[in-house]
Amino acid sequence: IASRGISHSERILMNNIISLLPHSKKEVKIERKIAYTDLNEICFNHSCSNAIYFEHKKRELVMWVFRSPDGPTLKFQINNISSLDEPKMHGNCLKYSRPILNFDNSFNNEGSPHLGLIKEMLFNSFNTPRNHPKSKPFHDHIINFYNINNTIFFRNYQIVNDL
Repeated sequence: IASRGISHSERILMNNIISLLPHSKKEVKIERKIAYTDLNEICFNHSCSNAIYFEHKKRELVMWVFRSPDGPTLKFQINNISSLDEPKMHGNCLKYSRPILNFDNSFNNEGSPHLGLIKEMLFNSFNTPRNHPKSKPFHDHIINFYNINNTIFFRNYQIVNDL
């Protein structure tokens, strides 16, 4: 879900995330002022428990990852957007294939329990449910999450078999 006023590159980012997640459902843009009251209703109507909301605020993009209706909410400031089409790779990931999710070791650190919560929320949002009707039964890309200096980096890598 996105708020009104997001830019073209921000819309491309949202569409790229939708294309990586076969279980995602796209919703029309909503007004920022009423978004907080309508998000739980939208999730209820689509029978989903996890959602990602992109909000454009004063020259910055904020990504909310939340569990509906009562769960925790994560707020990320998005920096340095790159689309899936920019790297000019030789191959391509098949649409609706299931990703392998990989988190670096800092998410398992007992000294920072908030990273464990972030890992669980991202896992629930980005993991494709097993035997989902739209998903393919194989993996051909890996989604990595890295925590470096309290900044979370998101990378998508394709799995290629060299023959």
